[in-house]
Amino acid sequence: MRTRVLTVVLAFAVLAVAGFAVPLLAVTAAQRTQQLVAARTADLDRFAGLAEQAAESDDTGALTADVRRYTELYGEAVVVVDARRAPVVQTGGLRAADPAVARLVDAALRNQPVSPGGTLRPWSRADRLLARPVGTGTRVSGAVVLRASVRAAADDIALRWALVLAGAGLFAAACVLLARRATQWVVRPLHRLDRAVGTLAAGLPPEHARAGGPPELRQLATGFNRMADAVTTALEQQRRLVADTSHQLRNPLAALRLRIDSLQPHLRTSATRTYTGVTAELERMEHLLDDLLTLANAEHRAGELAVTDARESCCDATAVAAAQARLWLPVAEQAGVDLEFISGPAVLMACSEGELAQVADILFDNAIKYAGSGARMEARCFTEGADAVFEVQDDGPGLDTGELPRAGTRFWRSERHREVRGSGLGLAIAERLVAGHAGDVEFTAAEPHGLCVRVVLPKGHTA
Repeated sequence: MRTRVLTVVLAFAVLAVAGFAVPLLAVTAAQRTQQLVAARTADLDRFAGLAEQAAESDDTGALTADVRRYTELYGEAVVVVDARRAPVVQTGGLRAADPAVARLVDAALRNQPVSPGGTLRPWSRADRLLARPVGTGTRVSGAVVLRASVRAAADDIALRWALVLAGAGLFAAACVLLARRATQWVVRPLHRLDRAVGTLAAGLPPEHARAGGPPELRQLATGFNRMADAVTTALEQQRRLVADTSHQLRNPLAALRLRIDSLQPHLRTSATRTYTGVTAELERMEHLLDDLLTLANAEHRAGELAVTDARESCCDATAVAAAQARLWLPVAEQAGVDLEFISGPAVLMACSEGELAQVADILFDNAIKYAGSGARMEARCFTEGADAVFEVQDDGPGLDTGELPRAGTRFWRSERHREVRGSGLGLAIAERLVAGHAGDVEFTAAEPHGLCVRVVLPKGHTA
């Protein structure tokens, strides 16, 4: 945005400078050209007056002396001819027989106006020929041709143009500085607000957007800060409620289990089935509370990692995943699932060993529970561009296309898995742990059937 705003402002500044400088350059050159022509026209008038006097007195001495002194002093050639085009005086190597001089002499003798040429420029170097008739409009007795040097005038124009361009450059530089300051004044608060919005949208503790810029932006930043505080407070209260509720329900559930267990010796045989169902429900509730507490801790840890340098920790994902696979191998064999970890080179992943082990446990547990007996499960670690990937894939029934986007949603479970023990929080916990390290958990269908879960995190770097 800053580039676009700066480009527009600078475009207007360039147009303004050009609209000011270009006409001024043209006017400066035209004025200096007119000054040169006026000065040489005055010299021509003086020579024409002397030539007219010489024609009347038949004495060219004064004219010849004046013309020669002029040429010696200014270095500009002069030719004076009579009415018959015969040379009266010629200096500076200029001759009446020269074609260019002859054309001007003919025009002057016919009393026709002679153009002095176009406007001079700093690079103009060719001399200009100026002509004037001798006598009045009704009686022309000769002509005067002067070859004027334009170098001094062109140098003056170059100097004046340099001053104009320097002024335009200073004005343009001032416009650039002013435009940069103005765009920074407007855009910098927007960048701060954008970062704060991105942080809040990611579910991380936002920093207050510092108010600055125009009054409208300051008011917007103040409103956002109030909203961010309200959202952060609500999320923190929600997390505390989940954690506190989980803690507070542990004691009543523990007391209830003790009382139910104490009733077992006194139950009739016919009540055994009911007792088993009650204890199963108690176990499910205890497991649910454990998962809720784990989720609350994962969210809290993700928030801490987002605002600290803890995300810079890394581990060998291949070694950690292989160790967890060995731990889950007996469980998989008991469930009739063929679990295999595909060994490979060390893969550094930007997370701690404990967190990756917890994520691996969740993925292995889900795959073993839902893949079903006779299924095959593979796990491996590899790199993919700038990311490190931990992948768990099975050839079980998997999830339908419409169910894949809902995988990882809290408390969501597929209708086919309602009878399988679980709380629906495991993958949500894994996602929160991974999100705290700027990673993602991806769910895709395996070929020809089954589910593929990928944990994608940035590559770790050794110290």
